[in-house]
Amino acid sequence: MFAGYLNGLRAPFVFDDITAIPENPSIRHLWPLWGALHAPPEATTMGGRPLANLSLALNYAVSGTDPWSYHLANIAVHALAALALLGIVRRTLLSPCLRERFGRDALPLGFAIALLWALHPMQAESVTYVVQRVESLVGLFYLLTLYCSIRATASGGLGWSALAVSSCLAGMCTKEVMATAPVLVLVYDRTFIAGSFREALRARRGFYLCLAATWLPLAAFVAASGFSRGGSAGFGSAPVAAYWLTQFRAVALYLRHALWPSGLVFDYGVGLVGSPMEAAPAVVLVAALAVGAAAAARLRPAAGFLGAWFFIILAPSSAVPVATQTMAEHRMYLPLAAVAAAFVLLAYRLAGRRGLVLAAAAALALFPLTRARNAVFGSALSLWADTVEKVPGSARAHNNLGLALFRAGRDAEAIAQYKASLAIEPGDQGTHSNLGNALDRAGRTAEAIEQYEAAVRIQPDFAPALYNLGRALYGQGQFDRAIASFEAVIRIQPDYAEAYDGLGKVLAGIPGRGDEAQSRIRQALRLKPVFPEAHYDLGVALAAAGRPAEAAAEYEQALQQRPDYPEASNNLGVILCASGRVQEGMSRIEAAVRMNPDYAKGHFDLGNALAQAGRVSEAVAEFQEALRVDPSMAEANNNLGMILCRSGHVPEGLSHIEAAIRSRPDFAPAHFIRGLALLQTGRRLEAADEFGKVLELRPNDPSALKMLEMIRSSP
Repeated sequence: MFAGYLNGLRAPFVFDDITAIPENPSIRHLWPLWGALHAPPEATTMGGRPLANLSLALNYAVSGTDPWSYHLANIAVHALAALALLGIVRRTLLSPCLRERFGRDALPLGFAIALLWALHPMQAESVTYVVQRVESLVGLFYLLTLYCSIRATASGGLGWSALAVSSCLAGMCTKEVMATAPVLVLVYDRTFIAGSFREALRARRGFYLCLAATWLPLAAFVAASGFSRGGSAGFGSAPVAAYWLTQFRAVALYLRHALWPSGLVFDYGVGLVGSPMEAAPAVVLVAALAVGAAAAARLRPAAGFLGAWFFIILAPSSAVPVATQTMAEHRMYLPLAAVAAAFVLLAYRLAGRRGLVLAAAAALALFPLTRARNAVFGSALSLWADTVEKVPGSARAHNNLGLALFRAGRDAEAIAQYKASLAIEPGDQGTHSNLGNALDRAGRTAEAIEQYEAAVRIQPDFAPALYNLGRALYGQGQFDRAIASFEAVIRIQPDYAEAYDGLGKVLAGIPGRGDEAQSRIRQALRLKPVFPEAHYDLGVALAAAGRPAEAAAEYEQALQQRPDYPEASNNLGVILCASGRVQEGMSRIEAAVRMNPDYAKGHFDLGNALAQAGRVSEAVAEFQEALRVDPSMAEANNNLGMILCRSGHVPEGLSHIEAAIRSRPDFAPAHFIRGLALLQTGRRLEAADEFGKVLELRPNDPSALKMLEMIRSSP
């Protein structure tokens, strides 16, 4: 069984994993224990599920945000659940009412059922998608509750009963579907042990009261989440009638995938059945199965129990509307056991022990399908591409595929996916914001601003879009509007550290507001101490304020938190060079360009440092490298031209200086260097014009005044 899931060990965190693990501060410490048991509201999948959240905290203590330990734990939970299912099936087949028909092969039959159940491709979502540990873990506790209850009736002691109640309580702390466990235990007792509900309750009334008492903490967890788990579930989160009609289609689909596991889908989205007629075929099928199960419960109780298992366990997610997913294959985690049992036992009844061979063949056939399904989870890109292919009408799938493409640096494809998502659901503010991010990185900032503004029109208090809008406006030099956007974010969400940092960056570029800029960035760091970008921005602000030692300390802090931060390494190197520690500074700048060979400013600053060290030919090579990356970089053209002129290559040097002026006509240093080069070639009048341009740009520039005076006083 393990081999079927091992190829998912390196699968990354995807979708709800992100808020439940990397962005979930409650799992970062195991003590105090209350913190690890209490997920924040934004970690929706873990909200009101303290034991599941604690299990993630244990994984975080082992591997941080490296997924391997989380996947290994999920596989272990699934394996234990399979063993519990094996124990339940074996003991059930040995019960008085089934021993004659199945008792001789109870163990191989139990093994076959557990193996088929464990290796079914539908289980991949509950095992390989980390956050769906809530499903597999509650499944384990559900199965242990039933297994311990069975053992309690056999032994007559209190120990197994206590373990059953403890398992039931643990399940209530894991996921709401556990609410049906006491009911299913009672149905099991009525079917296989007591013969009637009355006799079952009479024999173990205290035990059932203890099981029912575990509903109280579950009710408390549900109440603490506002009866809605962050607005994602509960009556009022989705139209009830449409949701219930959709569940008939969902159950029919689950059964089809259980019997023929092709076309599995990670995320069906939030689509609802539009009318009763649309759902009619599924309603007829599911109603017939439910009636058949009810009839079997009276005529053939053992067969009826399989139907009860299927429908009772599915009941909570089918009855209570879930706004974020109207269908989800992980809901079949436990109900699938009834399908596996029905298949194996029917084959055994029809073909005897040859039915076991058929079950083994089915398991062998499922093995490669499960590995193939796990492989789909190997990256966010493959997962969402598969989902879009199978559910092309899902706006969320297109949006998430866009996110995966954006993170892979494929901006044009990401933009296309975001637009496809908006064509389906034009009013989604998150997709507008995501499209803005892709457009901004593609250099289409004006279009990006339009998308951010569209998102804010849809939801005026949508902090991420306001933040992104402020960032884009800052990049366009629209400082006043950027300030207004960042301040709006802070009013809406006072703990939004990135907004304080963004505001500080804008203020740092406005004369006279340097102290305010530093204050805002320091506030960002108080809210988010591990924030290398804010340390870097504070370093920039401090350097601009003439406090290089403090700036260097901030750059060093940024590098401690993010060792692969080329800008911080480069700026630290520049400060060290300026303070006379040229070799040390140069090594920092060289590290920056190793981190990012296409970092133009790093090559430029390394060229300056080499020139300062007298290594002229190497400096020339670095300036040329900077221009390879950014041909319009005026500073690199200017400094390269200056070195070439000083080395006697005046025509070539002049061409670079003139390129600098074309890029930036108001770049006074280039005009001054051109004046010197022209003077060097005897073109005095042209040189005087250049020095005059310097004075137009920088009135009373002493160097330009001195050169003009020298030209005028010379014969």
